[in-house]
Amino acid sequence: MVAVAALLLAGCTVAQPNEQDGLPNDATILRVLAGSEVKDMAPILESAAADKGIRVVFDYTGTLAGTELVASGRAAGRYDATWFPNNRYLSLLPGAAKAVSSSVKIMSSPVVLGLRPAVAARLGWDSAPPTWSDLATAAADGEFTYGMTNPAASNSGFSALVAVATALSGTGTALTDADVTAVGPELTRFFSGQKLTAGSSGFLADKFLADPTLVDGVINYESVLLGLDSTAAPLTIVRPTDGVVTSDYPLTLLASADTGKRPLFDTLTAWLTTDAVQKRIVSETHRRPGVPGTDTGSAFPAGILFETPFPNTLDVANTLIETYLDTVRAPAQTLFVLDTSGSMAGERLTALQKALKNLAGADSSTTGGFAAFRNRERVTLIPFSTAPDAPTIVDVPQADKTEALQRIRDVADGLSADGGTAIYASLERAYALARKQKAERPDTFVSIVLMTDGENTDGATAKDFADYYAAQDADTRSIATYVVLFGNGNVDELTSVAKLTGGQAFDALNGDLSSAFQDIRGYQ
Repeated sequence: MVAVAALLLAGCTVAQPNEQDGLPNDATILRVLAGSEVKDMAPILESAAADKGIRVVFDYTGTLAGTELVASGRAAGRYDATWFPNNRYLSLLPGAAKAVSSSVKIMSSPVVLGLRPAVAARLGWDSAPPTWSDLATAAADGEFTYGMTNPAASNSGFSALVAVATALSGTGTALTDADVTAVGPELTRFFSGQKLTAGSSGFLADKFLADPTLVDGVINYESVLLGLDSTAAPLTIVRPTDGVVTSDYPLTLLASADTGKRPLFDTLTAWLTTDAVQKRIVSETHRRPGVPGTDTGSAFPAGILFETPFPNTLDVANTLIETYLDTVRAPAQTLFVLDTSGSMAGERLTALQKALKNLAGADSSTTGGFAAFRNRERVTLIPFSTAPDAPTIVDVPQADKTEALQRIRDVADGLSADGGTAIYASLERAYALARKQKAERPDTFVSIVLMTDGENTDGATAKDFADYYAAQDADTRSIATYVVLFGNGNVDELTSVAKLTGGQAFDALNGDLSSAFQDIRGYQ
């Protein structure tokens, strides 16, 4: 697991999960594999520990990656339950029915659009909610821009993709492969307005909150948007009239834990669905209650939302995601700044080579396939040691990408470890090149990935880089750096780089670079 933290709620003690050993386990602990969306339930679950003596340990992961882990059987024994925004994608996977025992709906939140009030008023959507087709027309005409999470990594993005594709198809029924193909041009019009991407709903909200001028609005969970609306980023929340996908957050007991942890599961779900706790969920998380009849006051508008039918086959769901990544959304330009200093010799270099080759098609899993380099993407590899090497730039074509991916694999195989560690000089070189690439192709998502296993020994210092970054123009400063914490790297210093540039740090201190790179791909 990468970029995750396990929270032992009895005393808010942070523990790191271990791939082999699993999470802490005893008769009072429920080990839960969860989407990062439920992090905000921690204070409520602390009360469960106090009231019922039940301690919950979370291990956070992306929804699609987590569901694949469950369906494959690899979650059995390591976890007792799951808590994803919904189980719809899980239900499509082979093996899912045998892997889960029972589930209880705890709360719900539809995926909708939040707009800056002036934009909503200009478009008339503050008084007359639009359809997804209206949104597509306005986006194609350049009348508004928005941010959305990557559907291959985040449930909110996938839910939005399903809702808009189904509505634009005009059939009123669950999508088919033919529908996905037919609706492609309309989806391209809609996604021409997407100017901000992210790998999680929380990160997307944080980016918008940090600078609400980046885009006119964000597509996200209603609960997240209501939370933003209560801060310094007021929003007009628009609920498309032709359908939304609602997450019902089912707490789900795994079949492997049915005997040993059933009493804990039943006690916890019974407590979570009491009237007092349901009202607390509404108040503290801005989600709708999972129990019908709960009094929510004026927290939500009157009326019933039209629920969009979900794809009923795995092939259609995956085709929809692949169409988004390869055809309809803006392409990515990704620059990899890769440490090949002497300390990388041996297993570390082998791990780096494997991670790159996995992104170049060697990983045949579903999530690995979604994380792979996409059609229309520009991939730039900048190895560095005592100084940055000359970059290798590979443009992945729209059609046959075999040759491009082989070139990336060849570069990976040719990497060797030697010399010092010029982290910040190499990062400055990457930003200079990223600035040029963004100017050449402005309608792309540009980002930098920094992977190092050590501390800076040569060239520019951390302060030098901070001064360099501060001197750049706004377009260049909008390019985020995603940092992979690996080996003996200076965690505090490298995390500061991610924070400074609007990126995020990913934990590969256990040596699993492939998972870290896969997680980062959800943000690009």
